Amino acid sequence: MEHILRCDGAVKRSPAVERWLAEQSPQLGALARPWFAKFRACGADVRELMHDGLANACIGDAPFGYVGIFKAHVNIGFFQGAALKDPAKLLEGTGKRMRHVKLKPGHALDVAALDGLIAAAYADMKKRLKTG
Repeated sequence: MEHILRCDGAVKRSPAVERWLAEQSPQLGALARPWFAKFRACGADVRELMHDGLANACIGDAPFGYVGIFKAHVNIGFFQGAALKDPAKLLEGTGKRMRHVKLKPGHALDVAALDGLIAAAYADMKKRLKTG
């Protein structure tokens, strides 16, 4: 059986996530907020929490994606990203499971491709939870 990370405390809307987003620099916060909103919009079963300094989107207690804000960039990450099809070659990382897309202010982005990765990550986790 495939290992699925579990995190306690995920809720429909987390005040901690909202506070964290509000505390970010205006430029990076504005870059991150719409992508976390895309995670939230994946389904009625999406929950969220702060874990390891990142805003995580979960199905129940199983995180499938996250947004991380760093000094000069934003990461849109996927817990099972290595399993996702990525024809636009947006994903970075070499770990066993996780991958991320790095966003920098002023740099072009394939919005449709990133939208697709978020939807695929959600669908992938739903499938894993049903078969696990």
